Order: sequence, then C-alpha cells, then structure tokens
Amino acid sequence: MSIITAVDVIDVRFPTSQSMDGSDAMNKDGDYSAAYVILRTDEPGLSGFGFTFTIGRGNDICVLAAQQRAQPLIGRTVLDLVSDLGGIYRELKSDSQLRWLGPEKGVEHLAMAAVMNALWDLAARHSGKPLWLLLADMSPRQIVDAADLTYLSDALTRGEALAMLEELAPTRAERIAKLEVTGYPCYTTSAGWLGYSDEKLRLLCQEAVDAGFTHIKLKVGANKDDDIRRLGIARSVIGYETNLMIDANQVWDVPEAIERIAALAEFKPLWIEEPTSPDDVLGHAAVRKAVAPIGVATGEHGMNRVLFKQMFQAEAIDYCQVDAARLASINELLAVYFMAKKFGVPVCPHAGGVGLCELVQHLSIFDYVAVSGTLEDRVTEYVDHLHEHFVEPCIVKNGAYVVPTQPGYSAEMYETTLNAYAFPHGTYWASVQDLR
Repeated sequence: MSIITAVDVIDVRFPTSQSMDGSDAMNKDGDYSAAYVILRTDEPGLSGFGFTFTIGRGNDICVLAAQQRAQPLIGRTVLDLVSDLGGIYRELKSDSQLRWLGPEKGVEHLAMAAVMNALWDLAARHSGKPLWLLLADMSPRQIVDAADLTYLSDALTRGEALAMLEELAPTRAERIAKLEVTGYPCYTTSAGWLGYSDEKLRLLCQEAVDAGFTHIKLKVGANKDDDIRRLGIARSVIGYETNLMIDANQVWDVPEAIERIAALAEFKPLWIEEPTSPDDVLGHAAVRKAVAPIGVATGEHGMNRVLFKQMFQAEAIDYCQVDAARLASINELLAVYFMAKKFGVPVCPHAGGVGLCELVQHLSIFDYVAVSGTLEDRVTEYVDHLHEHFVEPCIVKNGAYVVPTQPGYSAEMYETTLNAYAFPHGTYWASVQDLR
C-alpha cells in the first residue's frame, strides 16, 4: 500500500515584470510565482502536485507555511487520504497553532490551498481521472461531505447543498457530452495589461477577436484619460458585439470608483472588477447600486467562504470570481459554488496567474456538470502566459477551454522549469544574479 514519503515545496518565480505581463493599476511589476508542492509516494509514477499563486517577493514565506501545513501527511497511506478528502482537510485545518496565523486568511490560507491542491491532484491521479471527472463521478453526498460548510448555515444548509446536487445528478452525462463538443467558454485578459503600449493593445485585441474570443478584459484605474483612450482603442477594434470587461484591481475608494466607472460607461463594459477593497462588502454593494446596469465582479482576493457569503447576502456582486489558489482548495471552493447557485450569481473564476488557467478549467466544468447546470452569463478567465511550463497545459480553441482528459488537476510543472526558475538558485535566477 503506497504511502506519502516526502513533501517538497519549491519557490518558483518567473520574470514576467520584464515584459509587463500581468501589470495593472495596483500591481505594476509582478513576477508570477508559485509555492509549488510535490507530495511524493513510494509508488513509482504516483505523486501529487499543487501550488498557490503569488507575484514575487514573499513567495518564500508561502513556501515555509506550506511545508508546515504538509508535515502531517508524511507517512500516511495514499488510500486513507484520498478516501476522505473532507476529513483530512478538516484535520489540517484544525491545527490551532497554524490557524492562529490567519485564521483562514493570508499566508496561512494560501499554504492550505497549495497543500490541498496537491492532495486533490494526487486523488485524481490515483483514480486515473481528471479532477473535474473525479468530482463529477462522486455522489451528491460524497461531494457535500468534502465541502467546508462551517459558518455558512445562515446562508446555506447541508440539506440545501445536497438537494441542488441531487437535482442535477441524473443529467450530468448530458452536460459532459455537450462540453466535449463545445468546450467551456472563456475570456482573455492577455490583450489588456496596463503596461502595454497602445499599439500592442490594438494588435492583441484584434488577435483575440480573430481567435474567437467574444469577451475581452482590460485593466483600468491608473489614469482617467488613459482609461478612456485605451477603452476607445479596444472598442474601435472589437466593436460593440464583443463583450468588454474592465478591472481596477482594488485601486479606488468607493466614491472614486463610482465616479471613474461613470466616466467609462459610454464604452458599455459588462462588468467592473475589483472596484475597491476586496474585503469591503458594503462598499461593493454601494458601487453595484450606483453603476448598474454595469455589473460588479470580485473574488480573486476573497479571503475565505465567509466573505463570499456576505457578498451574496448583501447583494454586492453580479459575478463571483473565485480563485483556485487563494481559497483552501476544492473543499472551500465547493461551498462558494453552492452558495452562488442558491443566490443566483454566476461564477466566473479568476485565472490571471501562473497555472491558474490549468486549475480553473476543472472547476468551471464541474460547476456546469454538477452544480449550476447552465452556461448562461458564465465565462472563465484565460491568459496566454507560462502554459509551456506545465506537463498538461490547458488548451483553448475558439474562445473555449477544451475539456481536459489526463488524470489529475493539471498542476504538474516540468522538471526543467523547476531547475531553471526555482528561486534564487535556479539557472535563470543564478544567471541574473551573476549579471548584477
């Protein structure tokens, strides 16, 4: 019987700041990074891979936290762990000394995401299924047993979650068959990073339309006149039949957000993303009321399921943007998907970071198959960066994610990537330091 023999956590960083990939009004010089977890077993060819996402400095802190989180897994049998993913999640979460560092937020929670992502990947590989199918093949009761529903009973009960899954269970196969033909719809942010020149913006918008994308997102928030000019360029290329979304990355106070969005309303954005502090529930509600019919989207920095509960209860958002590497992996994500279904808010996951596209395709597919049962108003983010570093990269055709077929959570990076971009001693970073 195979056991976990070791846990490796690697500080992986990519120099995206050099090309301004990922640049926005709040984060101008990010180096896309991952605290990358490998759960090693004594069974040849069987390991689990997972990560949490950061943008450079401080990634080493996440690495240390993930090492602490993962220690209780060493020496445990794989079968015991993957047979009760809800139980092991609750066990790791109950470490009161580590929990004190959050609780359920910040670096401590990012570390939990990295470790549990690796464990879910291991479970999917052990089963021989892609992660979305591992979940879709579980019974409603098994799915609910895995979900973290603590602190949510005033908004969602276990019985309600069970009922919504049981309602759609008989027709899951029909929706799987549909996605295998159409793929899951996505939008691109690759055209709209704030540090790009007007010429590059124009070129990338045209390339996105030519590639079949019907939704394109631009970063805004640094300068009012620049925002107006850049949205004008985008609309001149994509027209008004293509949906345009804008993302301020938390840079505004509430009154300023309302004023700045009004100045951009002529360009008819579908949504404004992160218009203010990601923790400000009532602020988002005020913005939503003031800027309608422009929608309000947020969630990539949502610290835990309780914050999402409050967003839903306060009717603060039109689009829910979960992040696969900030919430505590599948266990907590399930709870948010259940609440979103109950409150009638479409989930459009965030994926603007290294490896996030690889993860969220599984989440969106599972949501359609087993939870929401609809593609209406749903579109998942895609960025065309760093996929070449993954053994099973996501594939996008005609503006849609192709359904993944290989076992796992699509999280494994190549050894050559780790050798080159491990910080600070990988071959790339060592060469940069030598040049200095």
